Amino acid sequence: MFTVELYAGIRRAVMVDGLSRREAAKRFGVHRNTITKMLEFSIPPGYRRRERPASKKLGPFKAWIDTLLEGDRGVHKKQRHTARRIFERLRDEQGFTGGYTIVREYVALATVRSREMFVPLSHRPGHAQADFGEADGYIAGKKVRFHYFCVDLPHSDGCFVKAYPAETAEAFCDGHVAAFDFFGGVPQSILYDNTRLAVARIVKGGKRLRSQMFAELQSHYLFEDRFGRPGKGNDKGKVEGLVGFVRRNFMTPLPVADSLDALNARFLDACTKRRRAILRGHGATIDQRMQADVAAFMPLPPAPYDACHKVATHVSSLSLVRYRNNDYSVPTRYGHQEVLAKGYVERVEIACRGETAATRPRILCTIPCITWRCWNTRSRRWIRPRRSMVGGSPIAFIACGD
Repeated sequence: MFTVELYAGIRRAVMVDGLSRREAAKRFGVHRNTITKMLEFSIPPGYRRRERPASKKLGPFKAWIDTLLEGDRGVHKKQRHTARRIFERLRDEQGFTGGYTIVREYVALATVRSREMFVPLSHRPGHAQADFGEADGYIAGKKVRFHYFCVDLPHSDGCFVKAYPAETAEAFCDGHVAAFDFFGGVPQSILYDNTRLAVARIVKGGKRLRSQMFAELQSHYLFEDRFGRPGKGNDKGKVEGLVGFVRRNFMTPLPVADSLDALNARFLDACTKRRRAILRGHGATIDQRMQADVAAFMPLPPAPYDACHKVATHVSSLSLVRYRNNDYSVPTRYGHQEVLAKGYVERVEIACRGETAATRPRILCTIPCITWRCWNTRSRRWIRPRRSMVGGSPIAFIACGD
């Protein structure tokens, strides 16, 4: 091994003093090829292997191992092949006569090559990500588990949060309407996971069939919808991080409020105050960076979307209207007429011939069900009722009268 001092002396003699390589070889007692190598490197480069030596015993079986590892990608992690199991199968099924070490080294190298790589994203202004989270809190003196809708603007880190009693289609659409009103515009596109609130079904080729309410919402505001890969939360990592940030900062300790409206007022104030923050890696506040987002937003339509679930039904002889297994009363003058039941997050409106016949609150009773199954008269089959958000016990519904 030649020293760095020898490298420096030879390089200076040839490159500065103008000594020829032949004369330098004679003076310093090294081969001319070594002189050429020293002129290419300023320090000893050390031993450099051009390529990994091929294993004659394992070579014919590498393709078989690669096929095995590729098939393991669709298998549960705890049931994938280990290097020991691959070696045993090679020995028993393929007649492999080599040792375990070369198999282990090749499997380790192949596993490293197949690992997923990540590239930091650069987010353009005017785009958003949305998701639901859940947390506990004390509402009207009772400990409940509520859901909260989050919208994140990846370019500026602007955020919007609103709590709901349940993660329903009505809450999903109402959250969009409230977020657009809070931001003062409509994002060009919104990224979601494959929630059933937006995606009714994924068909062949990865095409998404939208749910009815979400399709109406998108047609009203004209934003583009984008969906992440199934099971890949990192595709929408900004809003995933926002869901955790909100839970740790806005809801710790457990929030206490008289109602969800009071809690949402606090969340709205917290989102507004957060705009004054300067996040790590940025020299401007969130509010200053949000100006680029707002400039890229589409304008709001003249009227907001009516975020409700609509069902055409009729009034019974008892002056009741059934909506989602609940009976809601209407004035007797609407008896035996066709009506439109509109279910919102907190109320049910019943319209008849263009006028509102009745408005009733949607109340969930916490009376435990006798059985875990109940008979659905519409689908004519046994179904499992949803759990109450109070204590996680089963619920039964009650009718709302006059």
